[in-house]
Amino acid sequence: MWDKVQETVAFLQSKGITKPDYGIILGTGLGSLVDNITVDLKLPYEEIVNFPVSTVEGHSGELIFGELGGKKVLAMKGRFHYYEGWDIQQVTFPVRVMKYLGVDNLIVSNASGGVNPLFKVGDVMIITDHINFMPDHPLRGQNDKRFGPRFVDMHEPYSMKMIAKMEEIAKQNNIKVQKGIYLALQGPTFETPAEYMMVKAVGADCVGMSTVPEVIVAKHMGMTCFGVSVITDMGGEGHVVAVSHEEVQEVARKAEKVVAKLVKQFVEEY
Repeated sequence: MWDKVQETVAFLQSKGITKPDYGIILGTGLGSLVDNITVDLKLPYEEIVNFPVSTVEGHSGELIFGELGGKKVLAMKGRFHYYEGWDIQQVTFPVRVMKYLGVDNLIVSNASGGVNPLFKVGDVMIITDHINFMPDHPLRGQNDKRFGPRFVDMHEPYSMKMIAKMEEIAKQNNIKVQKGIYLALQGPTFETPAEYMMVKAVGADCVGMSTVPEVIVAKHMGMTCFGVSVITDMGGEGHVVAVSHEEVQEVARKAEKVVAKLVKQFVEEY
């Protein structure tokens, strides 16, 4: 893993990517943030040494380097999912690469199904914490101390300082945001009514199929993380209805301008 990460880092540095201020992982339907980025370089994943290739519709698979809000950013347009068949180390590989390109601050975004009865479809939720129900763990196996410690402190997976700043920005713009706990399941099936009940029972506010492994690996390497989720469907008691990937994307597309506005100002001011 170490050698592959360093090989990819060297490749990207040779293309002109130098010490980004932020790494950003753009989830389902949230890719329009790139419209706000002054692009210096755009690379399809298939052209990047050792990178997997995203197979999910709506995830275009490009690494974008440029400027946003006066800061240098490295954005993944399309992420990798465990349910695609990649192992969990492949899923999180780009986060390790970001770290060794100089990224210390990571912003992650996703779409999720809400179970908090106070939420509604289209809400933007700041992730305050997470619950890991993935069937594999990205730090399982022999630990390479060059990446980080064997046992990782997870008492603050999402930066409270970043959360407070984003709340301040949302208030300035009269944008209502929710806060809550994100639970990660493997997917690719959407949850059954009983599974939605379980998610709520264990203390989460929403459920999705990504993000948590990325944040675990980021924390392993000492990165600071901020997460945001768009509630694209509701699965609480009395709310369970049929849902499709296309419907999830459509809701996320409607919310993406709001998310892009918040993230742009956040990057500019934080």
